[in-house]
Amino acid sequence: MYKTGILNSEISKLLSDLGHTDEIMIADCGLPIPEGVKKIDLALAFGKPSFLEVFHLVTWHMAIEKMTLASEMKTDNASLYHVLKAENIDITTESHELLKQHSKHVKAIIRTGEAKPYANVILASDVLF
Repeated sequence: MYKTGILNSEISKLLSDLGHTDEIMIADCGLPIPEGVKKIDLALAFGKPSFLEVFHLVTWHMAIEKMTLASEMKTDNASLYHVLKAENIDITTESHELLKQHSKHVKAIIRTGEAKPYANVILASDVLF
């Protein structure tokens, strides 16, 4: 049995396969998943698992160059925005509509049970050297 790391085999493989600048998304339970994009569905119930639980686990195991958020998060989910801003990762923002378009090009979307507005982030993989 896997002693350390992420027990979810799909997430573990996804992170292992990432190259520099590849992107993944962590999403709330309401984000539409584009056709053709892999969905790793962790949602169990509203709020379970939370966006931040999944975000912190993934970011612990992933080298991240930048994250992209919906600009609406700043006002409509300010508490989450402030937590993410404190992560010391470069942030870019785009409208929620553009973020949904952007999601068509990620390697996979990890769907959480989060039920708060704009709890979505696209993470761009960094390189370790």
